[in-house]
Amino acid sequence: MTTSMVEPTAGRRVRPASARVAGMGRRRRPGTMHLPLILAAVVTAFPFYAMIVISLQPGQPIDLPGSLIPSVISYDSYREVLGSSRIMSWAFNSAVYSLASVVLVLVFASMAGYAFAKKKFFGREVIFWSFVAMLMVPYHLTLIPQFIIVSEMGGLNTLWGLTLPTLANVQAMFLMRQFIRDIPDELIEASRIDGAGEFRIYWSIILPQTKPIMATLGTFVFLWHWNDFLWPLVAQRTPDMYVLTVGLNSMQQQDTVLATTMAGAVIIFLPTLLIFIGLQRFFVRGVVMSGLK
Repeated sequence: MTTSMVEPTAGRRVRPASARVAGMGRRRRPGTMHLPLILAAVVTAFPFYAMIVISLQPGQPIDLPGSLIPSVISYDSYREVLGSSRIMSWAFNSAVYSLASVVLVLVFASMAGYAFAKKKFFGREVIFWSFVAMLMVPYHLTLIPQFIIVSEMGGLNTLWGLTLPTLANVQAMFLMRQFIRDIPDELIEASRIDGAGEFRIYWSIILPQTKPIMATLGTFVFLWHWNDFLWPLVAQRTPDMYVLTVGLNSMQQQDTVLATTMAGAVIIFLPTLLIFIGLQRFFVRGVVMSGLK
């Protein structure tokens, strides 16, 4: 009786043992791969570390690099910043400006993205790419016309005048359109057969499918508006209507102690950091699913 044995590697190309060992050696060198990333992380984090350390040394002369390792820590600069009544009004203005912009930009961008992705109408592609072409126009060229229009509407030095010009966000509309294009048309057709109208389809079918890109865009839009400086500097005239970035700049012009200015910068930075940490899972997923198209 004869037995036949099947060669497990038959039909497949077998790499020489020396090549496999060399490949394993290449995969086992995390230091060469991680070292540039660690250096980039250190360089990126250093300004934030210096900002925090300097804010904890009020009244101390700044002497680099010795001041980067504080011998005495004090929270007086934070007490001084948080004790100022204007800081609270600046924080309120920044919060209203950022949160209102996030909600309204996401609503308008998702509606426009749905229309450009799934609705068929005359001139759809021409209109869409005309909007996208507006991204090529530098923002600074539109600042003066924008200021004149808001001034004629009576919106200067108001929160609605600050927010209104930022609601038409072409980048958000573009990303929403790219994401919604991949939603199967069968879902929309099935909803129509069940009697759903256009708004019901948008609200119950489209929006739940766009959670990852909504989280990504929400994070971006919040960061853009929370850190916005130029338009609030032009549109807001009185100190009570300043946002945090403009208010912090005014503190610097008033020869405020450097530690107090850095404490204000830390307070401005913390909300953006917490939001990014909270939405990091959706942020990464949204970038991968929409940014690589």
